[in-house]
Formats: sequence, C-alpha cells, structure tokens
Amino acid sequence: MEKTSVLAITKNGVKIGEELKKIFPDWSIFAPSKLSNENSQIRWYSEPTTDKIVELFKNNSALICLFSLGAVIRLIAPHLKDKKTDPAVLVIDDKKNFVISVLSGHIGGANELTEEIAEKIGAQSVITTAADVNKTIAVDLVGREYNWKIDDDSTVTKISAHMVNEEPIGVFQDTGKKNWYKKLPKNVLIYENLDDLKKSNSKACLIISDRIIDDEISKKSVIYRPPSLVIGIGLHWDTTKETIREGIEHCLEKFKLSSKSIAKLVSIKKPQDVQGLIELGEDMKIPVEYVNREDLAEISAPNPSETVKSFEGTASVSEAAAIKVSAGKLIVEKQKFPPNLTIAIARIVD
Repeated sequence: MEKTSVLAITKNGVKIGEELKKIFPDWSIFAPSKLSNENSQIRWYSEPTTDKIVELFKNNSALICLFSLGAVIRLIAPHLKDKKTDPAVLVIDDKKNFVISVLSGHIGGANELTEEIAEKIGAQSVITTAADVNKTIAVDLVGREYNWKIDDDSTVTKISAHMVNEEPIGVFQDTGKKNWYKKLPKNVLIYENLDDLKKSNSKACLIISDRIIDDEISKKSVIYRPPSLVIGIGLHWDTTKETIREGIEHCLEKFKLSSKSIAKLVSIKKPQDVQGLIELGEDMKIPVEYVNREDLAEISAPNPSETVKSFEGTASVSEAAAIKVSAGKLIVEKQKFPPNLTIAIARIVD
C-alpha cells in the first residue's frame, strides 16, 4: 500500500499496533495520548478520535482500525464516496482473532491486505466479496497487475452479478498478456473471434482489446485496455504539442484504436528533445522514449524515405521507432501530416 495508517483506541489495540509496526515498519500507528506508554514509534494524538479517523480516512490508501466493526462503520459512513477513491479499510478485533476486509476490497486492495496481515499475525481473515467467496473471476481486477484499464466501468457491477451467479460468460482477447487467469470457472468460455462471441449464448462478456468495440456487444461487456500500442512519431524540432495530439487522435479514430491502450510515444533521438513531444507526454501521462538513428536505420520499414534519410540519417522514423520499441507488429503504416509530422502505430505482441 502506498500509505497505510493504523488506528488503535484501546490498550490491547496499542499492543497490536506495536506488533504491526514491527512487521510493517513503514506504517504509521496512531493512538490517543491518554493511552501513551511513551513509545516514540506511535503517534499519540490529543484530538477526538472522531476527528482523527476522518483525517486518516482522507489521507491514506489504507486504514486499519483496531476496534469494533460497528464503531468503524458509524465513524466513516458520512465520508464514503465510491470504490474508486475510498481507501481500503480493515478492522482487527481487540483480541486479534479476526482481520476483516471492510471497504474497497478489490480496487482498494483491502482483501489482499487482509489475507497478508492475517497470515502474519496468526488471525482468521474475513472476506465477504462475492467473487472471492465463490472462487470466481473478480471482474474489476482482471489484468490489474498488467496495468490494464477498464474502458467504461459502468458495466462492471452488472457483469459481476452475471459472473457470481454462474451465468454464461464469454471472453474474447486479441492483445495483452494471455496468462491473466489460472483456471477459468466452468461458466466462462473463450471465443476466438468477436463474431463467435456475438453468436454465443453469453449473458455477459469480457473483452480484452485495444480496438474500439462500438456495436451492441459493448453494452453487455467489460472491455479491458492493455497497454499494447506504441505510437511512432516523426517530427521537426518545432512541431507543437497540439499538432502531435491532433495527428495521434486522427490515427486512432481512423483505425478504430483506443487511446487508453497507448503504452509509449517514441521518436528519434535528436540533439535536443522536441518540447512539444515532452509536453504531450506529460499531459497524457504516457512515457516518451527516444531511439538512436543508428538503431532506426537497421529496421526494415515498409515506407522508407530518401528525404527523411537526408535530414535524419535514417530512412524511417515513425515506422522504424514504433517497430523497434514495440518489438511487435506495425498495424498503422506511416500517416503524413504535412509539413512536420508523421505517425505510425505498432502493437506489442505478448
């Protein structure tokens, strides 16, 4: 967890907090000053616990409360927003019998943290999310470890219900890591193409693709976007951020590809990095990578240019850079945006 705090309000809770601090030294332990035993590793507070828990709830990625579940629920209830922003909340009882996942079990990581703590302190973990209880696929976690993004999370709850109720679920995947599951539940079948998926009796679908799926099947699907696209960019030193953005957006729309699957923006290494490309990478929160002209010159690209070679020392920039960095397949050949931009797109093959 990025930032984890532990809140104890009893003497036994303080002892449990001290034990957790030894196991997880980066965690912060908080307890009321009236319980102080002068342990400098504990942050003793004087304000009311009702105020302290709100502060910790808002400023941590995980909050572990060492007191009753009912009290925790009453204290945090007014401050709940949604599962995408609320922190993971766990409860450990005063005798260390149970570690309970209370809030943000999947996206927030509370379930995983609950299992880890329970194992290390010899307690019983308590997890109640349906996917975990039924030993099925947690729809909102598919591909998370590979940095997959859900295209539209408004369908997650509905598809999750079909999953835990063991109704027929179809899966189609044309990019991304293939080992995202160990063993599929009996109600989940893989289809080799979208047409077969559409013809199936699937109540809901999981689609893993960097392509835009714009027909009826998307309404009953959770669509995952692996970081599979490498955008190769040929440009001048003064090509602006806006020009590059417009070129990329045009290509994605024309070839029906998702911007959520962009893994990298790549170009030739120049004596000075192009400011427009730097700014666009920062705006889009996508890494920018540069390739030396000598390495680009070794790549066989479908649309080499003698003009480009005379200026850059290599006959291809956008296509060669995309192929080189992706180590995959060129899926969009060079698109020209005169006078100072070319775009090509390659797909990473996992």
